[in-house]
Amino acid sequence: MFPRYADTVFNDHGWVQVSSDPSQRPYWLAFSLVSGIGARRLARLLQFFGSAEAAWLASEHDLRLSGVEAQIIDNVIAARQKRDIAHEIARIESVGAHFITLDDDAYPSLLRHIDDAPPILYVRGSVLPHDARALAIVGTRKPTHYGSDAAYRIARELSAHGVTVVSGLAHGIDAAAHRGALDGGGRTIAVLGNGIDQVYPRDHAELATRISQSGALMTEFALGSKPEARHFPARNRIMSGLSLAVLIVEAPLQSGALITATAAAEQGRDVFAIPGSIFSPASVGTNKLIQDGAQLVTSAEDILEALDLSTLTNASVQPDVMHDAPENDEERIILRLLSHEPIHVDDIIRQTRMNTAVVLSTLTMLELKQLARNVGAMQYCLG
Repeated sequence: MFPRYADTVFNDHGWVQVSSDPSQRPYWLAFSLVSGIGARRLARLLQFFGSAEAAWLASEHDLRLSGVEAQIIDNVIAARQKRDIAHEIARIESVGAHFITLDDDAYPSLLRHIDDAPPILYVRGSVLPHDARALAIVGTRKPTHYGSDAAYRIARELSAHGVTVVSGLAHGIDAAAHRGALDGGGRTIAVLGNGIDQVYPRDHAELATRISQSGALMTEFALGSKPEARHFPARNRIMSGLSLAVLIVEAPLQSGALITATAAAEQGRDVFAIPGSIFSPASVGTNKLIQDGAQLVTSAEDILEALDLSTLTNASVQPDVMHDAPENDEERIILRLLSHEPIHVDDIIRQTRMNTAVVLSTLTMLELKQLARNVGAMQYCLG
């Protein structure tokens, strides 16, 4: 017999919410703050006591009868003595966040069904029902330009088709994916390996704000939790759990992105990978994934077709994010020289034999039309 409590059941397919009981929310939060209490132990307590409230208020004698280990009982008793749950809720609200429990209607439907679904999610922003149409995009923190461009472009195109892009706010591929989704006019969710009251890395504070306004920042870690190394594998299983599939863009053999791919496979999610150069260390992991059976993709359309999402569109996409056509010979000539690999402006001048001022002004116009992109150090590539 599977445990049932409040209006949620836990079975071989994970947690299945039937109908939520708002009065239980503070007690779910309380248990999430107890060291050693995870989904399985919480399920045992709720099966025995019938509700989170009854379990939280249970005597030490009754806690022993539930079969929970002695150390965990000590942790519960200590937490009850020092935790003011009303104060904890006020702290969460004070940083502009809220929390979702496994017993809430708003809990992400795909995530609910993984084996180790987090009992509590802290959120800045919003989680919507159509975020179930999600793809996780992850990869190395030190990508090549090819990798960053691929992540950005695919995320932007998926976003324009109404697909929510999930990633981890890290430098490199994660950041490119989030920015692509935002520039595509759609939604993106960043799953954190730290508390919702912090941004890591710190230089992504502005990006984090944009994400919270067009999606959500999300974490299972309590306020004040630091971005410790042991948090990130746990964070990765949430990213894949939120998503229909995972796309690995660039990843060395020893990479957190490959941990996400493993979690995705264990959760029954599709794994996609972008092929890379055989000479690039950043593509060793992705090429190996393809050898091992991951689906090779070269475009957003490949993913949309594989997930049967090709007919989706994002009504919020504005016309100004669409590319304009080149308007004159100078634009057409320069555009033919651009590719996904950066080219220095001096090389453009030499190959086109155009005046320097003409090249620079033409590149500026191509940037405004999103046909070209300045990637720094006077180097340009396709927009």
